Amino acid sequence: MTSPSTRPWLPQSEIETAEHLFDNWFDPIEAGLRDRAREFLQAMFEGELDGVLARLRYVRRAKLPRGGSQGAAGVIGHRHGHRSRSLLGTFGRIEIEVPRARLNTADGKTAEWRSQTLRAYQRRTLAADALIASCYLAGTNTRRVRRALGALFGGAVGKDTVSRVWRKVKSDWDAWNARSLSEEPIVRVILDGTVVRVRLDRKATAISLLVVIGVRADGQKVLLAIKSMGGESTEAWRAVLDDLVGRGLRRPEFLIVDGAPGLENAIAAVWDGVPVQRCTVHKHRNLLAHAPERLHDEITADYNDMIYAATREEVAARRKAFLHKWRLKHRAVAESLQEAGDRLFTFTRLPPSQWRSARTTNAIERLHEEFKRRVKTQTLLPSADTAAMLFWALLASGQINMRKVADSG
Repeated sequence: MTSPSTRPWLPQSEIETAEHLFDNWFDPIEAGLRDRAREFLQAMFEGELDGVLARLRYVRRAKLPRGGSQGAAGVIGHRHGHRSRSLLGTFGRIEIEVPRARLNTADGKTAEWRSQTLRAYQRRTLAADALIASCYLAGTNTRRVRRALGALFGGAVGKDTVSRVWRKVKSDWDAWNARSLSEEPIVRVILDGTVVRVRLDRKATAISLLVVIGVRADGQKVLLAIKSMGGESTEAWRAVLDDLVGRGLRRPEFLIVDGAPGLENAIAAVWDGVPVQRCTVHKHRNLLAHAPERLHDEITADYNDMIYAATREEVAARRKAFLHKWRLKHRAVAESLQEAGDRLFTFTRLPPSQWRSARTTNAIERLHEEFKRRVKTQTLLPSADTAAMLFWALLASGQINMRKVADSG
């Protein structure tokens, strides 16, 4: 007796199509381009060696003029065959024949000629590495990168290839973390933290990414630091600020913070006396958290009238009115506003043209949102270090851009 099958019935033609999809998708345009790419690369390497030897293949070296130097007739040397190399580029994987030669050296010995175009042991072009890294940075995990690029590269991109490319990104990340900041004309600094989930000891763990953005005198925003920490304690923020100062960052003229107590304490220890603006968006959320939902619209309207008033005098008058009203209507809201103190209104010391960009940490908030959108497909990031590096790489690769601030100083 035969057992029933759960496989849906399909005509034989449809089964064959499903099993061999793409098998007959030969593209003469792509094939022609790859053949031309091979010819072009081999001609480029041959031309490079011709330039070093100062003669074409099968052409004898010109005789030196009496009293002339060897450099006038090119480097003395001889060809000796070709070496097969496999190269992976955006054009796919191709096999090329790289010419070989021995060059005479000044000490009477010979040395193997090495192409300046194709580095020793290079197996991929920089454009191919950038494409692989970009897919990973877009929030795609290693397995999906391999699948996504399999058709383009003919199955030549494996898990190990993606990992090697990512290690190259890490070396750039290490260099970025150690760079000097002494020449950066920073006038304003924005500091904020965000929480991400990573895998730590095989368990999902929440960590904090502490982010620092600087604003140059011309209004251009630049990422100064990003560190993975266990939280936003005074010690964690102090480590971030000490690192910035140690790399030469000059004392800024204005700071914008989210209001975390640990950050406030760290700033007092490192940059005491610098004007500090508490983020008005964070404070708005605090006010709403202290009131029932039916009062949210009224609180928001009163708060916006105060924060977005046109002049410093109007801001002060509406602040006074807000406190008077909400002390009577819902005291917790008034006390929450009072807790922020004058730091919520530091922006009014600046020219009105700068108020919009100086009121909030939105520059970092937008980066946080975009970062979380990109990594949403990964659920958990591999490690705390990877989380910080990925945040930086999305900016460094241009996948996330920071807009320029108008009238920053």
